Amino acid sequence: MDGDGARADAIPAVVGSPGPASAKADVVKQLAALGGGDGSIFSQLLNNPFFTAGFGLAGLGAALRYGSRGAQQIGALVRRRLLVDLEITRHDKSYDWVLNWMTAQYQVGPTSSRVQTGIMERTIRRFMPGLHHLQIETSTLKSASGTEKTAFSLVPGHGKHILRYRNAFIAVSRERVDRNFDAMGKPFETVRLTTLYSHRHIFEDIVREAFEMAVRSTEGKTIVFTSQNMSWQASGQPKRRRPFDSVVLEKGLAESVLSDVHEFLDARTWYLDRGIPYRRGYLLYGPPGTGKTSFCQALAGELDFNIAMLSLSQRGLTDDLLNHLLLNVPPRTLVLLEDADAAFSNRRQTESDGYSGANVTYSGLLNALDGVASAEERMIFMTTNHIDRLDDALIRPGRVDMTVHLDNATEWQMEKLWDRFYAEQDVTGEGKRRFLARAASAGLPGNAMWRAQ
Repeated sequence: MDGDGARADAIPAVVGSPGPASAKADVVKQLAALGGGDGSIFSQLLNNPFFTAGFGLAGLGAALRYGSRGAQQIGALVRRRLLVDLEITRHDKSYDWVLNWMTAQYQVGPTSSRVQTGIMERTIRRFMPGLHHLQIETSTLKSASGTEKTAFSLVPGHGKHILRYRNAFIAVSRERVDRNFDAMGKPFETVRLTTLYSHRHIFEDIVREAFEMAVRSTEGKTIVFTSQNMSWQASGQPKRRRPFDSVVLEKGLAESVLSDVHEFLDARTWYLDRGIPYRRGYLLYGPPGTGKTSFCQALAGELDFNIAMLSLSQRGLTDDLLNHLLLNVPPRTLVLLEDADAAFSNRRQTESDGYSGANVTYSGLLNALDGVASAEERMIFMTTNHIDRLDDALIRPGRVDMTVHLDNATEWQMEKLWDRFYAEQDVTGEGKRRFLARAASAGLPGNAMWRAQ
């Protein structure tokens, strides 16, 4: 009986084993037990070393990551709403203007518009960072006596700066983009100006003021451009304008050319309304030393123009490069093509160094002057010592509209030159009469002829 009773007692135990519903109830009871007692469910989790070592650190890292990303987005949003940037690349003309303007701001100091200097103003000027990373630029200047003087100037260097202009703080960042270089071998750089959006209008004032500074620096001077690689570059420092009467040509000759140029400049609308290409060509020819290039310099000074000089016998000058340069002449600039006969000379004669001469061809020069892809709104002055080497197709109207022969000095020119240099010493004019008599007896006076087409 005892054994059967034991078996009977065991059977209900097996039959009464908990099912799925009772198991879920037990789990709920255990969770409820965790919530009771001395601590909550969160305190129990925090006391669990596995949670704090694994899930806790992962959650903390995720929180930091998304928090940092959110802060960056909020910062970018605030920057877009409150700040404004102005980026200037090195290839833009205003790049050097703005750098020189910043240098002037550094030398003069921060300026404020119509605000009397007080304690607050002096405090701001004292503790404002300003420009603390500078770069030196060295240039060599030639005086009238021929001596050279070295000049140094400081410009903002690479890095970050802070300027104050008209009560607006400007963050300046000058950066060099990796190792990129242009055709001139100069590194690609950018200057970025950042200020409050409410002060965005000062950017126009800054660029305008920088431009006015650049104009004042070249006022009364002539900039001479030469071709370097694929573009025009200023050759040295701007030169003082040459007076128009400093070059003495045959009587009435210089005035006739100047009158023709003024007539052309005033007839722009007339050319455009009739569909005529707005360009003018001049040819100056004669023996060497008769003032062809000097007259172009004096004419540019009289017109307040610059000069773009290019020799057709220059090494490496091709038809494509010539056309590219003439298409990109700086504004208010006379083009001076020297040695126009070089395109017609024998370019196959090899020199001692193995170079075979210039690469500008006759057809390439004609196409650059008045071809389909030739530029408009320009004036070209060509010079040559050998007009007999030029083809008639070059000197026809449309390519060369006016030819001027500059010969050796005539008696009238000798007289004007004497007055220019010795009028103060020779008050009575006796020295001039003796000089002209001796020059005439030696057969020095020549003749000058000019022909307008």
